Amino acid sequence: MNTTESIRSSQGDSPLTRRTFLSSTGTGALAAAAAALLPAGKAFPEGTNKTIRMAVVGGGFGATFHWHTHPNCRVTAVTDLYPERRARLCERFGCDTAYDSLERMLREARDVDAVAIFSGAPDHARHARMCLERGWHVVTAVPACLTLDEAAMLKEVKEKTGLKYMMAESSWYRQENIYARNLFRAGAFGELFYTETEYYHDGGNPDKETANIGSLVYNPDGSRSWRWGFPPMLYPTHCTGFLTGVTGERVVKVSCLGWRSNQPALRAHPLRTENIYKNPFWNQTALMLTNQDHASRCNIFWRCLAGGERAQWFGDEATFYMVKGGLHGDVQHSRDGGTQAVQVPQYWRDSPMLPPPMRHDSGHGGSAIFISAEFINALLEDREPEISLYESLAMTVPGIVAHQSAFKDGEQLAVPQFDPPT
Repeated sequence: MNTTESIRSSQGDSPLTRRTFLSSTGTGALAAAAAALLPAGKAFPEGTNKTIRMAVVGGGFGATFHWHTHPNCRVTAVTDLYPERRARLCERFGCDTAYDSLERMLREARDVDAVAIFSGAPDHARHARMCLERGWHVVTAVPACLTLDEAAMLKEVKEKTGLKYMMAESSWYRQENIYARNLFRAGAFGELFYTETEYYHDGGNPDKETANIGSLVYNPDGSRSWRWGFPPMLYPTHCTGFLTGVTGERVVKVSCLGWRSNQPALRAHPLRTENIYKNPFWNQTALMLTNQDHASRCNIFWRCLAGGERAQWFGDEATFYMVKGGLHGDVQHSRDGGTQAVQVPQYWRDSPMLPPPMRHDSGHGGSAIFISAEFINALLEDREPEISLYESLAMTVPGIVAHQSAFKDGEQLAVPQFDPPT
């Protein structure tokens, strides 16, 4: 059996079309195509009887993950401030123990090893510290923190406790990002010198309490949520995950511009003038420089006629364009293979990283199931998760500095580094 036939037979319905392989006539292109099919992450640790007892904080986004389907995990406690969200968590995870606050859970819960924190973004760092100091491993929603002081605090507490921390960044395990990461590790890009990343989450008409804008900026009781006026660049990881999650590079300098709008109604809207962040910007664009002297353009827009999270990776030997809805699918261009439409593998189908019950599609581009499995697998093996605290801060901190730059008309600013001690 030749290499192409072997890859096809291992995948069933081939994620890469036969035309793709046949048009990649060079041996380098064929090797890169084979490497692109490699699974994501480390294999699931079979043969262990250890069980991770998980608590879940936050019944909104927190109810969309899959901890309970891992054969070595059991959800033993849940909490949310709103009764309907607590009920949703109990039903989702088959858990009978619910608390009306994280503080109460920290005082009373005894059968917890780790906690998934999906509270509001301004609370992530504080809640992570509380749980780490309680002796629980932590996975949080994005972003990891909102200030440089919080970043330094997280690093200090994580290293002091020796516990595990992971950020649930969906871009890291989107199927196209796994594909790009495999191509990069195989050297298929040559020098990957530039990336373009974007996160577009349009809020709709800000003057109407539509389902879209309402779900973004209002709590169930009608009060303004943490998303009211939230600065775009303080939510950067859906973009920076396409850079750090592929190459591992660190952003060392950043320049950012913000859009306030010249329309009086938008410029003076309460979303921009009455928010706790003192943020006047609807949209922000940053140009980032990495420690490898590579550039990355990052767009984060809250008001636009576009949607989703995507990237483009440019190397001197190959370029990969992630699917753009309504315009084109995934496209790869290489010197020895030309321009091809690529059907990116659905890695969740047979990834050894996933226990068999978890080999199914999931939210945010198939990423939720990988995030759930990786955190549990890391605890079972007593190792750092792939998206460790250091990777999490490498994705989060550039946005904090970019937001500062936007108030200085795009002045280029240095980005502090929070890497592990040498």
